[in-house]
Order: sequence, then structure tokens, then C-alpha cells
Amino acid sequence: MFKIGNIEIKNNIVLAPMAGVCNSAFRKIIKEMGCGLMYAEMVSDKGMIYNSKKTKEMLYFEECERPIAQQIFGSDKESFTKAAKMVEKIMNPDIIDINMGCPVPKVAIKSQAGASLLKDLDKIREIVSSVVKSVSVPVTVKIRSGWDSSSINAIEVAKIVEDAGASAITVHGRTRSQGYSGVADLDIIKKVKESVSIPVIGNGDIVDIESAKKMLSYTGCDAIMIGRGVLGNPWLIKKLVTYFADGTIINDPSFEDKIKMCFHHLDYLMKQKCEKVAVLEMRSHIAWYLKGIPHSQEVKNKIFKATSKEEIEKILNNYLKEIKNSL
Repeated sequence: MFKIGNIEIKNNIVLAPMAGVCNSAFRKIIKEMGCGLMYAEMVSDKGMIYNSKKTKEMLYFEECERPIAQQIFGSDKESFTKAAKMVEKIMNPDIIDINMGCPVPKVAIKSQAGASLLKDLDKIREIVSSVVKSVSVPVTVKIRSGWDSSSINAIEVAKIVEDAGASAITVHGRTRSQGYSGVADLDIIKKVKESVSIPVIGNGDIVDIESAKKMLSYTGCDAIMIGRGVLGNPWLIKKLVTYFADGTIINDPSFEDKIKMCFHHLDYLMKQKCEKVAVLEMRSHIAWYLKGIPHSQEVKNKIFKATSKEEIEKILNNYLKEIKNSL
């Protein structure tokens, strides 16, 4: 267990706020696997201020998902502060997170938001301080190690963030210019942990028990945040929660488990979105779930042409029969 401000989190496994992925349906599955804390996908400060219907819909969550953190991205103090107040009023999350790590050009370059903020330390102080003062829930910040290899400043940023009143910081051990390539630098996360007294969440390259153990033991961080490692593999959360609780290593999911999870996920999406949107979103998830299952490419090709829930279920049921017959 660890705490962020006054929020008690039952274990040190945290879901990363992956854009286009971490909606309520996905988070409920991750919660069922025992995850301690959810970070919802980021919303735009401008989208909030201009009352974008799409942005506000992204704030949807169910009480069973708590504790939940809502991430906001933006580029200036005023918009961030207004958006944070709106998010608190509409959604009432347990935590509000400030995105200073997104490397995507549309965010970091075009909007001068996300990881772009790492280049302006005064702005970081202003934004964090202003948001902290404007909401009643704990505020956290997610950063990268720096903008590029010649400007690694995570330690300096972390000290400013702490000084400005943030309750925790997440460090992804890559620079903005690395994107998701190369390897996450655990040394920078370790140095940040040694430099501040607020909780530090380590992020980057956690895909199994070994990488999770290494992140925790080497860096000394308080918790680990997992992103791409759970795409198509929410069982990783259960595996880590169980292992860190009592040392038990649970079995990997069977082919049948993976296909059944496709149905479960689709059901959750259908309860929250219209069929067309649910089916479109589900296609990518099915491709992730089926990764590594024999002869899945053919099935994925069919899935990407499917336009209804009925069609998806028919394709998957036929595939499940084929697999069972071949075993």
C-alpha cells in the first residue's frame, strides 16, 4: 500500500493513462485484475473550457474504478487551472494529473503541451502551483526524463513539482525524442526518487514480473505504472498483484481465456458506446488479445472488416471452435 496525498492505494500497481485505450470499459477490466490505481486517458484543457462534448464524455467512469486519477494536458496556466476546476466539479476524481510527458507531435510540438513543458521550468512551477491551489484533490505530474538526450532534467523538474505542491510524480525513463523506442533509463528514475520526498511512480518497459521487480528494486520507486505491457494482456496486472502479495506465480491465460476476454471487453464497450464506435474500438483490442495465438492473422483480417457485434462474435466463436478441435 502507498498514499498519494490523503488517498490510500491498496497496492503499488498503477495503470498508465494511454490515449485512445484507457476508457471506462478497459479500466474496469484492469480493476477486475486487482490494479491499485487507474489513470484515465488525458483530456484537453481547451476541450474542457470550450465545452467539447467529446472531451466531457471522456470523463465518464463508474464508482467501481476508484481510486481514479484524471489526466489533463495543456500549455498554459490559466487553461490548466480552469480545466482542473471543471474536471473536479464534473467528475470528482480522487486525483488530478498534469501531463508533462506526452511525446506525440500533435501534443508536444503543435500544441506546445505534454513533454514540451519540460523545456520551461518557470512554466512548470506556475502550472503545478496554480492547479494545486485551485482543486481540493491531490495533484500529480507525469514527466519524461527530458526533452532529448542533451537536456535530461527530470531531477530538477521533480524538485520544482514537489516544491509547487504536487503529491506524487510519475517518471517515464525516456526522453521525448526517444518516443517509445530504445530502453527506459532506470537510473534517472532512481535519481528522482533519491531527490524528492513525495511518492515516485516508475514507468517504462514493464512487461513481466522480472521487469517489474527490477523497476521497484533498482529505482526504489514507490509504485510502478504499466502502459503498453497490458495491451491484450490485462492478466499482467493480476500476475504482478499476486506475485507481490505472496510470491505466487499464476499461470498465463489460455487461448480460450483470451477469446472470452474479447467478448467481456466488447460487452463493456457496448454498454457505454453505440455499436458502431464499440466495434471500431474493439477491433484493435482483439488484435492485441489474439497476438501469439496460432493462425490468428486470418481472424484479425476478418475482424477488421466486421461492422457489428454479431459479426465479431460469430468470427470469434468459430475461431474458438477451431482452436478447441486442434488441441
